[in-house]
Order: sequence, then C-alpha cells, then structure tokens
Amino acid sequence: MITKQNIRLLSQDELKPFFLNIGEKVFRAKQVYEWLWKKSAQSFDDMTNLSKQTREQLKEHFSIPAVKIKSSQTSSDRTIKNAFELADGNIVEGVLIPAPDRMTACISSQVGCSLTCKFCATGKLKRLRNIRFDEIFDQVVHIKKQAEQNYNSPLTNIVYMGMGEPLLNYKGMMESIEKITSPDGLGMSPKRITVSTAGIAKMIKKLGDDQVKFNLALSLHAANDKKRDHIMPINGHNSLDSLAEALRYFYSKTGTRVTFEYIVFKDFNDAIEDAAELVSFAKNIPCKINIIEYNPIDDGEFQQTTPERLDAFVQYIEDKNLVVNVRRSRGKDIDAACGQLANKH
Repeated sequence: MITKQNIRLLSQDELKPFFLNIGEKVFRAKQVYEWLWKKSAQSFDDMTNLSKQTREQLKEHFSIPAVKIKSSQTSSDRTIKNAFELADGNIVEGVLIPAPDRMTACISSQVGCSLTCKFCATGKLKRLRNIRFDEIFDQVVHIKKQAEQNYNSPLTNIVYMGMGEPLLNYKGMMESIEKITSPDGLGMSPKRITVSTAGIAKMIKKLGDDQVKFNLALSLHAANDKKRDHIMPINGHNSLDSLAEALRYFYSKTGTRVTFEYIVFKDFNDAIEDAAELVSFAKNIPCKINIIEYNPIDDGEFQQTTPERLDAFVQYIEDKNLVVNVRRSRGKDIDAACGQLANKH
C-alpha cells in the first residue's frame, strides 16, 4: 500500500515530476497549486479543471489532511467561536471577531500551550504539538468563509492570539503567513496580521533578522519583573530588560511599531504606580498600548478591575502622550474572549 503524502507540504516544483511520471503536462502542477492555496481546495474532487482520471491518480498518491470545523458557537455580540478538528483528532479553537470597521480572525498556533500563564485557560492544557502551517492556513480559510457567509464582509485582520505561543512554532507560523500573504495564496497584506507573543527575547530578535512585515504584539501585563514572574513564568528567562533590548532591535530592523497588551487585574496591576511602570517601559520604543478587560477563568485567582480604576489607569497613560486603546471583551458568554480558549464545548 502506498503511504500517501500530504500534498500541501510540496512546492509547485516538487509536484512537477509526479505529473511527468503519469504522462501529464507539467502545467498541471501550477493548476493544483492554485487549487490548494489560491482557491483553498480541501479535496481533489474540487479540482474541476483536471480530468477525473488525473484526480483519481492524485487521490492514490496524496492526501489533503484538511482541518474541519467540529462545532461553532455564536455569541450575543456576533463573535463566532470554532472548535477545529485537526486530521489527527486534536482540537484547537479559532474565533471570528466582527466589528463595524473590521473582521478579525483569532487563530491558534499550538495544540495546548507550554507557558502556564496564570490568567489564561489555555495555559492549563498541556502542549501536545505545534500546528503545521497548512493547518494554520485552514483556520484562516474557515473563518474567512464565516465572515463572508454570515456577515457579508471580507476578512480584514488576522491575529495569532489563540491557543499556543506562536514564537515557539516559529517555522509553522512563518510559513503560514507566507501562504496567507502570497499572491499565490490568500493575498492578504502582512500589515493586517499581528503575531502576539508572551515574550521570547531571542525569537523577537529573529523576527527582526528576518525583517518581517507583519505586526508584533507583546503580552506584557506587568511592567515589573516581580509581578510578571508571578503571572508569567516565562519572564524568569526573559526579563523585562532582555525584552526591551529585543524589542529595540526588532524596531531597528523593521521600523514597525510594537503593541503592548496589558490586562488589568483588580488589586494586582491596576494602580497608578503600575501605570507609571508601564509608561516607563513603553518609552523604550515607538509603540501603542492595548488595555484589555480581564475575562475571569474557573479558578478565580484574578478578578476584573473596577471601571473607576480602569479609567484612572488609562487617563494616566494618555496624559503621558502615549497611544492607548481599551479593548472590551468579545464573546465572553461563549468563552471565546482573550485567555478563555480551553476547548470547552
């Protein structure tokens, strides 16, 4: 029995010998490649400009282990959360976040996560494996269709903020972005893509060396090593000083302004002195700051701050002439909001 190869792991040139061997013209490789990436075909039967015989031969030798939607839930605010089933049976989550001016796909990069951030539900799951680039691509394709079919709107933005740490799946993340942005793929602008990291200094520098065109967001959540160590164990090996240095390097190589994500927790990091530390850290490089409303998860160590403390916190930052936005939670009622993805269906 022939072991079928995942056809999406082959380049267009690597497909050509197969067509020559079966007595077909080499331009068929280009046609198949277009079906796979430009038209996002998930089955050989979709490839209608190939003869039935050619499609059968493709099926004999190759597979397309496509990601399927196992279930979807729609929130009262129109957010759609998907449980995606990978070909090996693993489940990851992805979310469509509709807004008046944009349609954002929030996608996952790992099955589970190894980072154990205290405020994040995904951190309570074991990391089972990295998600391959074609599986990341499929998540985007499914969510893109949902935006078009449900809200009659194109997908405008992609954030790598779902399950997992994208910089610990560097190759998969980079290859998926190449396919999403390529004119031979989905043709999206890299400026509409944001990769969010818990902060791995050497990989942030690598993004600089690779001169990436997409946006970078750092999940900061405390601009003080002691507090950050408490909620994000990764800070032990990636202190704020080393992250600041890596971010300055990234900016020097790319010229791209970084976003700092900061969840405000009641009586933990929501005081004016915390805001002052955040301002001081933010002065390292051109940046904008997203203040995020906390979405409590099961164990309840952290709670949402009060509206008064949140307003005072934001006002302090604005008074220091920094760009700051408050991100209100979306999809809370279906556990689809930031930090809530934990495969509960």
